[in-house]
Amino acid sequence: MKLFGKKPVIERLRANPKSIRQIYIQEGVSETAYICKKARHNGISVFIVPASKMLKIGRTRNTQGVLGDVADFEYLPYDELLESAVEKRRSLLFLDGLNDPQNLGAILRSLACLGKFSVVLPRHDCVDITETVLRVSSGGENYVPVAKVANLGQAIKSAKESGFKIAGAVVKGGENLWEASFKGLVGLVVGSEQKGIREVNRNLLDLELTIPMALDILSLNVAQATTILCYEITRQKKIFQAEKKQGR
Repeated sequence: MKLFGKKPVIERLRANPKSIRQIYIQEGVSETAYICKKARHNGISVFIVPASKMLKIGRTRNTQGVLGDVADFEYLPYDELLESAVEKRRSLLFLDGLNDPQNLGAILRSLACLGKFSVVLPRHDCVDITETVLRVSSGGENYVPVAKVANLGQAIKSAKESGFKIAGAVVKGGENLWEASFKGLVGLVVGSEQKGIREVNRNLLDLELTIPMALDILSLNVAQATTILCYEITRQKKIFQAEKKQGR
């Protein structure tokens, strides 16, 4: 797989340098001293190449003059991801039928910024972690554990058995997000923009959530909606933990 751009390469060097096979830097590109230093420290080969070769290696994509050749993305076994989520009080995000790599990349970037989220993807009818996802996530994939499962519904059931309260995002008819309460272990199910959450998984929800909108004629894309939902979960959980420490 390829990492395109300075930021994704720098974050990979920080978080998982062993996954990098080699790095290409275009002649004349500035501000690459840190990349070269970290690469040398980790025994990673760095090749300085002319623009013509960088264009060929990058398959005409915008590389910002920096490209990393890396191992394929490693998914965690779901049992391991779930156990870690319980232990570390991480929230779970189940993505039901998401097919746009741009949206998945944006979601991973948002979750990395928020912290303490893990992602669960179904093996079928859902996008994988691709080069496009890595480019859009801008290094976020290094900080968000991801599992792939054969049966998303069964994964949701396992999370519920482990103590997770499962909420699902719906366009209309759910509880107002600003009035919902998130205090314990939380799982969030988000469906595709076209079909929403599949009925078989919707039947497993403990709570349906709707983001209040000023204009009903407009809508958020799935990445924007997921960011808002996960931000609210994070905000409330931080408040709850602060109050718990104060003995309230």
